[in-house]
Amino acid sequence: MGIIIGMVVTFGCVLGGYMAMGGYLDVLMQPWELVIIGGAALGIYLVANSLSTVKDTGRALLEVLKNAIPKEQEYLEVLGVLHSLMRELRTKSRNEVEAHIDAPEESTIFQAYPKVLADHHLTHFICDYCRIIIIGNARPFEIEALMDEEIHTVRHDLLKPSHAMQTAADGLPALGIVAAILGVIKAMGAIDQSPEILGGLIGAALVGSFLGIFLAYAIAGPLAVKIKYVRDKRVRLYIIVKQTLLAYMNGSLPQVAIEFGRKTISSHDRPSIDAVEQSTLNTGPAEAKKAA
Repeated sequence: MGIIIGMVVTFGCVLGGYMAMGGYLDVLMQPWELVIIGGAALGIYLVANSLSTVKDTGRALLEVLKNAIPKEQEYLEVLGVLHSLMRELRTKSRNEVEAHIDAPEESTIFQAYPKVLADHHLTHFICDYCRIIIIGNARPFEIEALMDEEIHTVRHDLLKPSHAMQTAADGLPALGIVAAILGVIKAMGAIDQSPEILGGLIGAALVGSFLGIFLAYAIAGPLAVKIKYVRDKRVRLYIIVKQTLLAYMNGSLPQVAIEFGRKTISSHDRPSIDAVEQSTLNTGPAEAKKAA
């Protein structure tokens, strides 16, 4: 919703202000200038980025449009599945716990938390470090260093579309100048025409500069920032897992360990202690919601 409102305000103010000054919208209708700028930007984007990054950019833009950041329910599910696994680690045999982490899709614990199970990367992250805990000969500071390195890698991969989009935004003004220069070259070819015709050609050329700057700073740049915001919120889930499992490895009880994870959530999004308790006392967040 914020993106739609922002774009309406941006286009409304720019075009409305232009028309209020006496400008004519038909002058801005220069499709070939847009083809030059947009086509060149797309081609450069394909050259500069791998196919996986290009595809991930499409997914990232969909996430931005849906504002697909973790909500309270997803945080509760992450804390809930961690609490359940830590209880299993304390009370069950190694074989029983391994059954959950070797096949999370078949695990009753993970099935109780569908949002976590749907995120395959996060699920494997949780299972991998629970498996290391089961082995039992790794020290907490070694696990913390390994987790930090993996989270850094995860964040780097998730932010590739943002960096690629920002790079494209940085180049759009220059591509606008290219389109403007080509328009001026066309206008110089009609230097012997009347001032009305020549003025129209020069105006069309200048639209190229306008489009390049506008697309860079009003569309591509803000989208790159928004992608970074959404993807950084996803990384926060990994940090919750890290802090919770490290607290458990250092001797905290499961109910105390998940408080370490809860505290890493920003205050605006952080679920209350009561909500976490309800989520962990019942089989899943859905039941906790009914109980509340």
